[in-house]
Amino acid sequence: MPLKQEGALRQSQVITTYGPGSLVDLPDRSVIVGGLEYWTGGYPGEPGQQLQPISEERLVAKLKTYLQLERLELYPPPAAEDIGAPPTGRLPGIRVFEFPEWFVADWLDPNETRYRARPLVHKRRLVGGKFEAPTGKKCSVVAVRFVQGCENGHVSDMDWYGFTHYWDRDSTCRRPLWLEERGTSGELVDLFVRCECTQERSVAQAQRMGTEALGFCKGTRPWLGEDAGEQCKANADGAPFPNRLLLRSASNAYFAQVLRAISIPEPDTKVRMAVDVLWSGVLSTIPSRESLEQLMTVMKLPILTPLAAFGVDNVWGEIERRRGVGGGSSKPLKAAEIETLLSSASEIGEDVPTGADFFARRVAHTDQGAMKYVERVVLVHRLREVVAQLGFTRFEAVAPDIDGELKLDLRRAELAREVRWLPAIENRGEGFFLALRTDAVKKWMARDKVRARGEQLANGFAAWAASRQVKDAKFPGLPYYMLHSLSHLLISAVALECGYSATSIRERIYATDAGYGILLYTGGSDAEGTLGGLVEVGRRLAKSGDALEAALDLGRLCAHDPVCSQHSPDQAQEER
Repeated sequence: MPLKQEGALRQSQVITTYGPGSLVDLPDRSVIVGGLEYWTGGYPGEPGQQLQPISEERLVAKLKTYLQLERLELYPPPAAEDIGAPPTGRLPGIRVFEFPEWFVADWLDPNETRYRARPLVHKRRLVGGKFEAPTGKKCSVVAVRFVQGCENGHVSDMDWYGFTHYWDRDSTCRRPLWLEERGTSGELVDLFVRCECTQERSVAQAQRMGTEALGFCKGTRPWLGEDAGEQCKANADGAPFPNRLLLRSASNAYFAQVLRAISIPEPDTKVRMAVDVLWSGVLSTIPSRESLEQLMTVMKLPILTPLAAFGVDNVWGEIERRRGVGGGSSKPLKAAEIETLLSSASEIGEDVPTGADFFARRVAHTDQGAMKYVERVVLVHRLREVVAQLGFTRFEAVAPDIDGELKLDLRRAELAREVRWLPAIENRGEGFFLALRTDAVKKWMARDKVRARGEQLANGFAAWAASRQVKDAKFPGLPYYMLHSLSHLLISAVALECGYSATSIRERIYATDAGYGILLYTGGSDAEGTLGGLVEVGRRLAKSGDALEAALDLGRLCAHDPVCSQHSPDQAQEER
């Protein structure tokens, strides 16, 4: 077993928290994670053997639509267990760049007796990575915790000289800077940057929104290497965003933009089954139709003999479909999933020991108590979830809508200078699906109290969208609010008996024209998410309905009362 390398991350962390463009504190420095061009371990463009792509055609089709690409593949982040046996001769990993380039030295100014003042220096002034004090002592340094960024995801060092001198264009002062703590609160109002020319300024003023604080964004993208900047555009006129103060370790410094899809069985066709058998061994590496024809008809490779009956064109078409070449489906991701879960009379997928991405079985359920509002219960013994990152944002998170879709015009920072592939992971797990009767949901929506509450929620949503200037904001709708609340109550009710913690159970809410339902599932990159606990809970739920009754009982009292009970969603002062 190889030891965990210093700085190693789980693959799932890479595409959710520490992806390209994220700011990371290592033991002795601060860095920004490099873009996809700086990933090694068998990715497109590298010499030698290439990694196997992750296949999920519905997800790939959507990603191609969002990114306006004709061809796209998904690959996993570098795996730590591959160290020592790299397929390309290069160690797998992700290159990072030192960022920011300004540091605070661990040395107090002996001439300043009123405040704690430390040198604020650029890395060009460091000697061997240390600050050389006037006394000759070499002191350690730490990266300054303040940088600047914009809503397009760009990030750069603050212009500390320009900021300190109030953007005086006539000033050419480059005398030493000091960061002074003038209080014990740790707040920005107690932190000042001072130049030895006597100019000083409170760091709190960098929080001001507008051009007078930090100037306009120059489109800097240090995660993509040198000279990777672009024009920052805030609107159609091409005007840039004003820079905003950003704390490196703050929660709003990086929001990964990801899409998730549950692998659902495709219609069984003979050509798909035949290609699937030979995919990982031979077909995944064939570069063109001409190469396939050479192998099938001229060389007549014995292993490809089972494909001869389908013809070269059909086989090549299936290969391109698996690779995500061509156009995609316009059907929302969640719509196809719930249609599959609601369509089967008994079983969905194949119950085989290995190789199955999805297997579910519908079970009969009681119609007593709250279960009379349930249309069906489906036990999902095996499922595969593919999660792909297509970009990231700063300051404000952008999540898919209730159908699992993203808008085409959303702002996002790119993961590479030229996107040819995207990072993704596969999670395998189990769970159960609970579908509510459509007529029961509509009857509930027609109740006077529900309609009144819905108006409050809609007005609150409109106020939130207006304050953040969100264009074409779509109110999720009352069924989604109800299902989301019920989902969290169910998670709390089943967590103690299923063997998984509440934080390990995920939810997928379906509030579409096809139907209303909740999929509770768990998943991991290995067999850890397939222990069978959630399936067993679903089986007991179908027989007695105890878990649903317990969930509804939990909803009778909110832990945030009386604050929650006094909250009005459409109150302008709250905006929540």
